[in-house]
Amino acid sequence: MAVSAIFFLARHGSHAEVGHVLSGRSQIGLSTAGRAQAASLALKCAFYGVREIQTSPRPRARETAEEIAAQLGLEIETVAALDEIDFGSWAGRSFDDLDGDPEWRHWNERRSAACPPGGETMGAAVARVVEHLDRLAAEGRSHVLCVSHCDPIRGGIAHYLGLPLDQVLRFDIDPASLSSLAIDASGGRLLRLNEVPQ
Repeated sequence: MAVSAIFFLARHGSHAEVGHVLSGRSQIGLSTAGRAQAASLALKCAFYGVREIQTSPRPRARETAEEIAAQLGLEIETVAALDEIDFGSWAGRSFDDLDGDPEWRHWNERRSAACPPGGETMGAAVARVVEHLDRLAAEGRSHVLCVSHCDPIRGGIAHYLGLPLDQVLRFDIDPASLSSLAIDASGGRLLRLNEVPQ
């Protein structure tokens, strides 16, 4: 990996539950606004020279990728490593409801140690994302768009910046935002963070 490989990390567009419900691995798709966001995101991807598109299997991510792929004339590869965190029994609960749960508060204070009930740790989610990106870089693939979810993107960026998982809430990853990393044998560099289509 002598030459840096460039990876674009896009969060899916908006859907009806954004900001209200912890969607987790639900099958919810994009809202009308989310589709418009994805179309705008496609313009950014064209400008940055995206060559490949990979997506989480969740419908909201896949629909975002499909909109971009249609505009760029590219195929889509579904990749399990880009999936949302498995939030276990928290999935589908409103954030108002979760705010009263001590385990939820612990999760947001100690991402390095906490685990959603019956779900996946932040560390496990980050490990699969990082392993995937490192493998792509080792294969010499670059300018790959990875459509995923807020926390997997946050965690991946935190890893390459050397930030502890307990600090991942110090930056935002908005719907339809684009962040990018340059990855080589020495690690990763953040090129852009949370760019949102205008």
